[in-house]
Amino acid sequence: MEDPEAGTRLAAQVIELFRQPFYLKGAEYYLTASIGIALYPDHGADAPTLVKHADKAMYAAKEAGKNRYKCYDGKGQAEASELMELRNYLRKALSRGELELYYQPQIQAGSAQLVGMEALLRWNHPKLGPVSPQQFIPLAEETGLIVEIGEWVLRVACAQNKEWQEAGFPELRIAVNLSARQFASGDLAASVRSALEASGLEPRYLELEITENMAMKNENLPTLELLRDMGITLSIDDFGTQHSSLGYLKSLPISRIKIDRSFVSGIGKDERDEAIIHAMMLVARRLKLSVVAEGVETEAQYRFLAEHECDDIQGFLFYRPQPAELIRKVLLEHWKS
Repeated sequence: MEDPEAGTRLAAQVIELFRQPFYLKGAEYYLTASIGIALYPDHGADAPTLVKHADKAMYAAKEAGKNRYKCYDGKGQAEASELMELRNYLRKALSRGELELYYQPQIQAGSAQLVGMEALLRWNHPKLGPVSPQQFIPLAEETGLIVEIGEWVLRVACAQNKEWQEAGFPELRIAVNLSARQFASGDLAASVRSALEASGLEPRYLELEITENMAMKNENLPTLELLRDMGITLSIDDFGTQHSSLGYLKSLPISRIKIDRSFVSGIGKDERDEAIIHAMMLVARRLKLSVVAEGVETEAQYRFLAEHECDDIQGFLFYRPQPAELIRKVLLEHWKS
């Protein structure tokens, strides 16, 4: 190249070329390009180093929104490099046994009776230590690993619930979160059926949590109806936090809605949050849906929810998420008292 700017000019030309459609069997397709640039000698003295730094710059372009180019700067790509490393670690986490399920009890408002558990995914990396779900769940979604991981979560959660039942504990419902990628995989119902059959767990003791956006997609409705017909409980997670209309609730095969912690945290502080929760309760009652509130951390929040006839409560006020061996102790203490 005659000058350092030649690389960026070439990258801009490539991106511009991709703005034109590609034709395949009479249909138009559009692709985008994310480009990373590293220059000798500023960014490396040999080919392997230059390629590595260009790769980091490319991931920085992806993180910035894709369809653009980035030059390696030695600083700005640090975060992108960490994400790339995390992606690589995550690809091996399942096979290496680094993933684990924690369980957070759900209690019945008013009686404080234990009625269910939510299975929550945790990752403890031998080098990085505990990795936040807010970090690795989006990466699992992005890479498609969430499908394989989601199947593992279903199998382990169903088997664990069946194990508790066979140990003589009262029968509880186990809640598992589903991702959009699992719906897109096309065989979600088969995966759920397989997990139930392998564990021997009856479908009525499994609850699947989906987001409002997933529920509103017409292409997901046949799968939801199939899961409902299998006897599985379906619930809307983080209810009220996404773009949706209350009108869709009446046509969906769901049984429960889950009030998001962002509303619960406003109880006693923001009358608007309290009004929204009250409205949610009224709608749920009219549609014969049960309600569970998550993120309950104070007595005031609990009293408000109980007074407004919330069915079930989940939060640090009663129990934190814990591994299976500690939950067994919770079960023993709960039914011994």
